[in-house]
Amino acid sequence: MKATHSDPTVQPVPASVVETVDAADTTLSNPRWAVLALGANLGNRLETLQGAVDALADTPGLRVKAVSPVYETEPWGVDPGSQPSYFNAVALVKTTLPPSSLLERAHAVEEAFHRVREERWGPRTIDVDIVAYADVVSDDPVLTLPHPRAHRRAFVLAPWHDVDPEAQLPGHGPVAGLLSAVGDEGVTLRTDLELRLPE
Repeated sequence: MKATHSDPTVQPVPASVVETVDAADTTLSNPRWAVLALGANLGNRLETLQGAVDALADTPGLRVKAVSPVYETEPWGVDPGSQPSYFNAVALVKTTLPPSSLLERAHAVEEAFHRVREERWGPRTIDVDIVAYADVVSDDPVLTLPHPRAHRRAFVLAPWHDVDPEAQLPGHGPVAGLLSAVGDEGVTLRTDLELRLPE
């Protein structure tokens, strides 16, 4: 007679259980949505962006829920041709970290990839910016929310719109409208490149 024993650890988890756990997680930890902009124009840009996404996903109290397509962008605020082009992307995360702790984590990720802050608009291995945190509006000079220039930057708005077409930038309105206003000149979708969502 065949044993009817089964190991519960190898069974697929029913969707209803996953939904219940997620609901409990939401109730208990009260996570907030945040939008992070990623950019790199030195070294292996795609590998660095993926590394940054993975490092964010390894952060306690943070889950990466969506990652945008990759865009190639002319450097902003400098003479044309003076720097390599950027790869840009946006990550949507749910986090229980307060904004100040999220900023510390963003800086830690930059440091891990040897980000150097020698000049304004200088080239960089990785840039991790908090674009928005829930509906928080703050003029704190350490962390201004939402990001004070996000509403004018197609390299933030285009990937954000791709990953969340209904997105709103607090204090500025729908991302779709902001993107229409600034246009997408100098911002090219790289359909041949892809960032993986961490497991």
